[in-house]
Amino acid sequence: MTPERRQRLGRIQFRSWRRGFREADMVLGPFSDQVAPTLSDAELDEYERLINEEDQWLYGWIIERDPTPPEFETPVMAKVRAFMRAHVAAEVSKGIG
Repeated sequence: MTPERRQRLGRIQFRSWRRGFREADMVLGPFSDQVAPTLSDAELDEYERLINEEDQWLYGWIIERDPTPPEFETPVMAKVRAFMRAHVAAEVSKGIG
């Protein structure tokens, strides 16, 4: 991994874990730790666009409570949702947070 990519992932992880919205932290933080390192540069671009959005909207899109605008209905959003269903929901049921 190049130093530039490592630095980029570090910024992404920081922004994913410190949203100020606990539910978003519990999804995006672990996603950034476990999945983001496997994403391509183009996918990281998409992920960064997502995490630049306001928490209440982003979380609503992730849990599919609110309609996702077409520009954010991407393969990366599908990966975030799949991760949430497979991993975060299991952790919450164990008592995370």
